[in-house]
Amino acid sequence: MRIFNLALIVLWLAESAFGQIPFSNPEAVGMSSDRLARISQLSKEYVDSSRVAGIVTMVARDGQIVYFESFGKRGMDDLGLLKKDDLFRIFSMTKPITAVAMMQLYEQGKFHMKDPVTKYIPELADLKVLNENGVLVPVKNQMTIQQLMTHTAGFSYGFNSNDLVDQQYSEADLWNAKDLNDFAQRISKLPLKYEPGTQWHYSIAVDLQGLIIERLSGQSLKDYFFEHILQPLQMEDTYFEVPEEKRSRFLPNHSFDRTTGKPRIIKEITSAAYSDYFHVSLYSGGGGLVSTAMDYMIFSECMRNGGTLNGKRILSPKTVKFMIKNHLNACLANSEKSGVNNQGDHFGFGLGFALNLDAPSSGVIGSAGEFNWGGAAGTVFWIDPVENISVVSMIKLMGSPWKLREDLKVAVYQSLLESYEH
Repeated sequence: MRIFNLALIVLWLAESAFGQIPFSNPEAVGMSSDRLARISQLSKEYVDSSRVAGIVTMVARDGQIVYFESFGKRGMDDLGLLKKDDLFRIFSMTKPITAVAMMQLYEQGKFHMKDPVTKYIPELADLKVLNENGVLVPVKNQMTIQQLMTHTAGFSYGFNSNDLVDQQYSEADLWNAKDLNDFAQRISKLPLKYEPGTQWHYSIAVDLQGLIIERLSGQSLKDYFFEHILQPLQMEDTYFEVPEEKRSRFLPNHSFDRTTGKPRIIKEITSAAYSDYFHVSLYSGGGGLVSTAMDYMIFSECMRNGGTLNGKRILSPKTVKFMIKNHLNACLANSEKSGVNNQGDHFGFGLGFALNLDAPSSGVIGSAGEFNWGGAAGTVFWIDPVENISVVSMIKLMGSPWKLREDLKVAVYQSLLESYEH
């Protein structure tokens, strides 16, 4: 028993250097050490079968880390073992951080939710909608900030090569814009995919939020993040631009090769915004950050804790609660459809986070009230305020066909010895 306790102390001392969150024996917070080991088994299966090169996963409950492990390699070309503090491209997991920045400015009275977006980005004053007949028509309703923050403003991302609007997004070469001002100019020449307030559609809206943050704060998005979020929370490994001294920890990205059924390292990306993480001028609030599992756990725990961590408050708890409520009914008031039918009845969206409104309808174990998001390369986090759980998992695989996120949810929730759900 003394040897076991000594081992726990040594582990705690070693892991404490990683961040600002204490470590705990799982049983002390109602979780099973033996059952948490199934996360390790799952991770090994994914790595050993070459479905992913490597994976880092963290689980915290009641504000204490109960699981933190890494498995596999830095890359499929055998670049050495993956380490817990390696730097991942988190892509769209940047979005919740941008939402926090927006809400900090909201708390300062810099804007109102129902303000028209054109009040802050006048370049968008003449946007038109491509209607069902393929004709450009003026918008009937001005898009609001609230719609911009919930993907109901009518923008797109350009992912569907068979869609006329998305084709124009692709041709606009948005991600090679020199900065967010140039980005907005390019957007101003594109049609909306939907009339504002009629559909939920995942889009570039969060990058426009980044421009609003710059204009309201007078700072670059990079500097604003650092001063008001990253530095207060001591997130010391989260960047738009990877410092030279940390580039050895920056991981290569992979895409799923449908021919071999395995990941392959991406050698080149034509978009400067998503290839050059060393010299950045377009600060993408929608997908530009690099981070570690520990740094993102710090952010997640701050949100789970109502906007504060270790005595540093970045948002009011009431603001956080406002962010994680379902805003879609309010934002889709002009829609003939109720909710977001193509996403399922369980899906809701707040300000920067997707919401699980009903776990049984989702078909995956969890809790109503979870808020979450993921990144294009397979990273994911979720926060469960019912069970007081935060989970962060990092991989680096674009276009993954695997159900790792569902597998991970099962592995995490089956490890509970005590549920707080009533």
